[in-house]
Amino acid sequence: MFLVLHRFYLFYFSMIVNYSSSSSEEETENSTKDDSSPPRKKRKPDTTETSSEPLDHGSAKRTKDKATHKTPRLPLPESVKEMFRESDDQLTDNSEEHGGRLRSFQHERGNWATYVFFTYNPEDSFLELLNEMMVVAASHGIPLTPSEEFHVSLSKTVVLRHHWIQPFIQSIRTMLTPCRKFFCMADKLRVYSNAEKTRTFLGLEISSGTSQLLELIKLVDETMKEFNLSTFYKDPSFHVSLAWSVGDHTDRLKSACLSELQGLVDSHEDGPFHIKLNCTELRCKSGNKVFLFPLQ
Repeated sequence: MFLVLHRFYLFYFSMIVNYSSSSSEEETENSTKDDSSPPRKKRKPDTTETSSEPLDHGSAKRTKDKATHKTPRLPLPESVKEMFRESDDQLTDNSEEHGGRLRSFQHERGNWATYVFFTYNPEDSFLELLNEMMVVAASHGIPLTPSEEFHVSLSKTVVLRHHWIQPFIQSIRTMLTPCRKFFCMADKLRVYSNAEKTRTFLGLEISSGTSQLLELIKLVDETMKEFNLSTFYKDPSFHVSLAWSVGDHTDRLKSACLSELQGLVDSHEDGPFHIKLNCTELRCKSGNKVFLFPLQ
């Protein structure tokens, strides 16, 4: 009896071992098949599956409302967009709209034509004399157009990007801190032309106060160098531009009527005419903005 039971247990134990071995082989075979199959895209988690934690329906609704009802962003103001615009688009420039004048450089968005100057506010006697000179020039076939504003330039016309304007102005203001006011006088006519020879100018040259103007030029040039811009002329002829004409009429104006025009200046009814500039405030015009620098 004991022997029979012993054999039964041995048989039962061998059956269990064989079953475990066959199961392990089957799993190994299945895993091998899975490894050789091409990779599949990962399934996105199913948001509808039931979580092991209780769902807070109120919290889920609030999260959904936030996702579907986002607060819209405020649009950027156009003035700010234009401030930092770096567009290469160029505007069409019609010279007929400017009396036939041509720009010295092509206008681009974001570029601001800039120059430093002393302004001159004309008296009635000056405007009357200027009209007489224009009549004389026209009689010699040289039409002159009066300047829109009268000033003495202390810099070339340079180009500033918009974001350079404030540091440029601050630099000039710092440079001019120790400068004092003074007087200038202009009484001799001279003929000038721009670098491109596209315009001719009739100007009244400064005869006194030039040393103070030269000192100011040095200071303004320091700012120009700081911004890698063109400095003023080496041997400047300071003058007030009175009138201009399109084209290069330098030789004709000098030979035909300059002496006659100077005669009008010298024989003015109240004595030889001269312009007196009270140089108390230097100015800088950049685009359509004018910055003031009062002198001590």
